[in-house]
Amino acid sequence: MLVTKPVGRDASTKKYDILSALSAYALSQDKHAQRRILRLMSLITTRYNWQRNELSMGQEDIARLWSVDLRTVKREMAKLRALGWLVETRGAARGRVALHALDLAMIMADTQCVWPNIGPDFIERQAAKMPAPETTNVVPFQQIANIPADGSVWAAAQHAFQAQDGAAYSAWISRLSEIERDGGTLCLLAPSRFHKTYVETHLADRLTRILRRIDPSISGVRIDV
Repeated sequence: MLVTKPVGRDASTKKYDILSALSAYALSQDKHAQRRILRLMSLITTRYNWQRNELSMGQEDIARLWSVDLRTVKREMAKLRALGWLVETRGAARGRVALHALDLAMIMADTQCVWPNIGPDFIERQAAKMPAPETTNVVPFQQIANIPADGSVWAAAQHAFQAQDGAAYSAWISRLSEIERDGGTLCLLAPSRFHKTYVETHLADRLTRILRRIDPSISGVRIDV
């Protein structure tokens, strides 16, 4: 899915679509997720620069906006980064706050499950923005480098999956992390319920086959959120 920066003639529509997707998704979640998404939306509406895709706001200012303490700010920002919705583009330093960008494509992908709740016109607009599918056998070196070379079964499975299907690995498998090994089951953590459901529906069987080739004692995977 391609989500360009909301600038130009249709900028207002794009901005409202992103906020509509976030709000509809929040209303479908539990109270903890609802509060986290509301906090993100408050950052977007108060301090986010749409043209530069840049969020520049110190932790103390965020704490004041959210009416929370600094510990809560650090925890919530870390969870938003783990979701892939926020991306730190510059770390904080003395006299300088951290900069973040929004991964708009990831936000729209994770909220796609609630688009029907918004309406068919919304779905049509998003479909019109999607690019034609591209076919390539090239696996970017940067993605390979991001896989930890720790000798674990999960690291080996990531390499194998990426070699088979670089696009699916980048969009879905790369965002899973290993939790534990429970007997013959490898337990993985997904960043959202939608991500978990997609992997379970479309990729779990292939992932299990890869894991079993690496370690025959593995009987399956379990994905938690």
